[in-house]
Amino acid sequence: MVFNSLTFLVFFAVVLFLHNLRLPWSIKKANLLVASFLFYAAWNPPFLLLLWASTVVDWAVALKIHRQTEQGRRRAWLIVSIIFNLSFLGFFKYGNWAQENWHALMQLIGVQYTAPKWNILLPVGISFYIFHSMSYTLDIYWKRVEPIPKLFDFALFVSFFTQLVAGPILRTADLVPQFQRPRTATANQLCWGFALMIFGMFEKVVLADGVFAPAVDAVYGNGDPITGVDAWVGTASFATQIFFDFAGYSVTAIGAAMCLGFSIPNNFRAPLAAIGIAEYWRRWHISFSTWLRDYVYYPLGGSRDGEARTYLNLMITLLISGLWHGANWTFVIWGGVFGLLLCGERWMRRKTKAWNIPKGLWFQVSMMLLTFGIITCTRVLFRSPTLAEAMSIYRSMIGLHADAAPILSLYQIVLSMVCVALTLFAHWHMRDKELEHVVARAPQWLLVSAMSGMLFLTIITQGNGDGFIYFQF
Repeated sequence: MVFNSLTFLVFFAVVLFLHNLRLPWSIKKANLLVASFLFYAAWNPPFLLLLWASTVVDWAVALKIHRQTEQGRRRAWLIVSIIFNLSFLGFFKYGNWAQENWHALMQLIGVQYTAPKWNILLPVGISFYIFHSMSYTLDIYWKRVEPIPKLFDFALFVSFFTQLVAGPILRTADLVPQFQRPRTATANQLCWGFALMIFGMFEKVVLADGVFAPAVDAVYGNGDPITGVDAWVGTASFATQIFFDFAGYSVTAIGAAMCLGFSIPNNFRAPLAAIGIAEYWRRWHISFSTWLRDYVYYPLGGSRDGEARTYLNLMITLLISGLWHGANWTFVIWGGVFGLLLCGERWMRRKTKAWNIPKGLWFQVSMMLLTFGIITCTRVLFRSPTLAEAMSIYRSMIGLHADAAPILSLYQIVLSMVCVALTLFAHWHMRDKELEHVVARAPQWLLVSAMSGMLFLTIITQGNGDGFIYFQF
């Protein structure tokens, strides 16, 4: 069940209706938990067992950690949680990939080996809910939070349907305290929540799928050498498409939660207006980047142990980020490239600290465009299914396939690049602003017109109900 489907509209209408009935709060929470399980089971019911197992184990282990006074035993129980969760994640997400790499290694050293066909299915959202659950046991171990006494509340935190399969990746402090007392949306929250859902669906259906996906799919589904123009337009379109696809999900999730009376943190903050790679990561998929910072980078030592160790910690963190995104060497290299970029940017900032660097508008815009160009180049690895195809795209981008036949029409090129430019302008305009403040200052007629227009375009846009890109992670 995806947000951009009629099934979800019916599902959400029923959930919202039940949530607003005059029922005890315990019954309403039970309705939300059952609804969340049904939402997840719509993909593959047996995978509910994995969700339940991760939830029960981490809740029980966290209580064990909290009750232990001896540090060695606390650490042992934490290791149980980590091994249990990462074993699930490793088998289902990386089992097929590990088998393929083992087969390739045997072939390389001349060993005749025929690998069995595992055909492991990837449970949707497993990377997200595993991180949800693991953050709790880690926080208990570091004594950042108190244990959740009721398994019921912890299960609702992990499985809450609005953010279950593609984030934002929440901490218990973000959501569990909101379960402690009855919550229903006020009239203002309901209006704002529905507006966010319309806006999120507009981003996904109209912009990501309607405007950018045709050019991206044509370029990356071709298989043959392409022209430099096609490569650049297709990749810039993908860099923009993936924002609208993922941000569209996050905004819809935030809006759906708000309609039920819950508040979920923002996951994006105009990332395409970032000046520099470090700032990009502070604005893109914020819940994930802060998770890596708090549970990987800082425990490794962060920047406390000298520059060389800082660079190593950055590389380890970003390589884990790449591997988290998918079982493919393209993602590992993508993470490594970002690690090198962050290390290089940190080194340059130290070396140029005393320089009189201009701070004017045009310099900032130039640095934003340069950052977007770098991000666009890295997206080749993110979108390409193989390293061979990624290298072919890179060769096209530097003009080595000049004799290739054009793929994209002039209309597709103009439409894509105009929309990329408008997106960059919108992000620059929103760079230091919050959407709530902009909306609060806008005239009522403009808001109604904008919402009506986005809803109309979302309804009439012809689509096939494509799932969100980050579902595969």
